[in-house]
Amino acid sequence: MHTVSIQTASKQYDVWIGEHVINQLTFFIQKNFADATKILIITDESVEKLHLKTVENKLSSFPVITYTVPAGEKAKTFDVFYACLTYMLEQHLDRKSLVLALGGGAVGDLAGYVAASFMRGIPFIQIPTTILAHDSAVGGKVAINHPLGKNMIGVFNQPEAVIYDTTFLTTLPLQELRSGFGEVIKHALISDVAFYHELQSQISDLSKVNVGYWSAILEKGILVKRAIVEKDEREANVRAFLNFGHTLGHAIEAEMGYGKFTHGEAIVIGMIFALRLSKQKCDLVFSIEEFIKWLKQLGYAYDIPENLEIDRLIDRMRQDKKSVNGTIRFVLLKELGIPVLVEMNEEEIRKELALFKGGK
Repeated sequence: MHTVSIQTASKQYDVWIGEHVINQLTFFIQKNFADATKILIITDESVEKLHLKTVENKLSSFPVITYTVPAGEKAKTFDVFYACLTYMLEQHLDRKSLVLALGGGAVGDLAGYVAASFMRGIPFIQIPTTILAHDSAVGGKVAINHPLGKNMIGVFNQPEAVIYDTTFLTTLPLQELRSGFGEVIKHALISDVAFYHELQSQISDLSKVNVGYWSAILEKGILVKRAIVEKDEREANVRAFLNFGHTLGHAIEAEMGYGKFTHGEAIVIGMIFALRLSKQKCDLVFSIEEFIKWLKQLGYAYDIPENLEIDRLIDRMRQDKKSVNGTIRFVLLKELGIPVLVEMNEEEIRKELALFKGGK
């Protein structure tokens, strides 16, 4: 087991990473929430079948109830958010109740926002079950989606702890491994040349990565995020760098329909586009051809889906959280590990998207 301590302006908490660290959950709750009136586990339909019993068994001495939501981005809607709050009221949760987010990034985002909203805020614990959640479970950004934009409705709400049992990762399908690994690649590109080269040299087949190595690289990714979040909890400046690849990536997700294209796979396409822009705008020295060759080996798509219209993508990007007064801003790289925020006009973006989409 490894422990990473997160210290933000609003809260200090620990992230436990490793095999069987779910055992820490009982001790943590006994120490910090022994008087909890009720513990609500929010999970999704897929995770419920795989891991809910394991967690419930650890909490057999506590008053536990469960609410199950749809899997993936379908969980992050106003209707599901409202249904969670209704259930909490019906079950008479109060300010001494506790929420556990058991699942991937979507469950964590939803449950964290639900916990922040119920009675103006009750505590919650993140229990990630995916690789993608190594990014979303740390840092306190919780939200639901709006048809006009991803993660547009939410707050900053730091968890009490993150309990990241990597044995849960063994049940993930290959597509989910790809989705999560996209965010690992992002963390490496924006922070650490050596980390990026290690990933490229060590990983050629995601289905063959063992749990021990997942623990090691997820810890590195969390350390990257910690360094940024501790400087800028509420995304006033450098935290925006964590959105490398997300300006176009979120637009692709939204246009394809949430849940029809995984987050990490959309972000990979967004990173390729951002790397192309980085070479032009920042004189980045980097072989995109080699990068794409590696991504193809791992099974990623690397082009904008043909059915997506450039003007629609630009409309989506205009609504991106980094945009100010309608001006689109991209996170680019001056060098590997050195990100910058760059404003671009729409005509320039339209031209570059057309070239990218046309395979030039």
